[in-house]
Amino acid sequence: MPNINYVTKSLAIKIVYYGPGLSGKTTNLRYIYQHLNKDSRGEFLCMETPTERTLFFDLLPVKAGMIKEFTTHFHLMTVPGQVFYEASRRSVLKGADGIVFVADSQVPLLDANLENFDGLRKNLIEHSRDINLVPLVFQYNKRDLDNLIPVETFSSLFNSMGAPAVEASAVNGRGVFETLSEIAQLVVPKIREQIFWKKVQTDMGDERKRMEVAMSREGLVKQQRMSASNETVDKKLEMTRLKFKSLNDVEKEIDKLQEEFLSS
Repeated sequence: MPNINYVTKSLAIKIVYYGPGLSGKTTNLRYIYQHLNKDSRGEFLCMETPTERTLFFDLLPVKAGMIKEFTTHFHLMTVPGQVFYEASRRSVLKGADGIVFVADSQVPLLDANLENFDGLRKNLIEHSRDINLVPLVFQYNKRDLDNLIPVETFSSLFNSMGAPAVEASAVNGRGVFETLSEIAQLVVPKIREQIFWKKVQTDMGDERKRMEVAMSREGLVKQQRMSASNETVDKKLEMTRLKFKSLNDVEKEIDKLQEEFLSS
């Protein structure tokens, strides 16, 4: 369920990018940050904890139009890919409205993908959620490299539920906005149903049309082109690093940031 502020008429939808270490989760957020107009996205935050291994969380707010009278933000977050951060990944998944599983397409990484996907399933169970009922999009990343896992193999091993899947090369931007569009198209109808307690009708209202156009592949690409034509594309990544003593402090900061966005 998204965070809602009925006073300011705003809501925050949490999208978690999940997958093995170095599969391209942060690369996706970097590309989105650098190619959206400044007016369409917030500050890129990296949250660190001084453990025996540094722990990173990325948070990128993106404006997503309107759901009825509510101004909507997507809070895009990554989880640390390494298995020894299992508790941290489970924590970030709490309250996720949608999930993007970023798989590394290189053949030697097949086991890492399987291990991480199994971890995702188990972590969702810990939150009393069924992976088959959570909006989920697969991104098969690094398709620009050699020695790749066939898409058919990914489908048979991971995607028996028939979720949307996007072939990508996030470092080059291929498939990045398509992935964001796919997860938006899955999440928005569910959010509308949760908030307004009714099924989305076949005959869509004007506000839903505006939302779907804004978050469609064409709409996001249009935002990119408008930014480029106005010379407002921010090619320099200005990441703000925040350091915390513990995972609990990180969780409190995430909650605080979400409240701030809802109140703004």
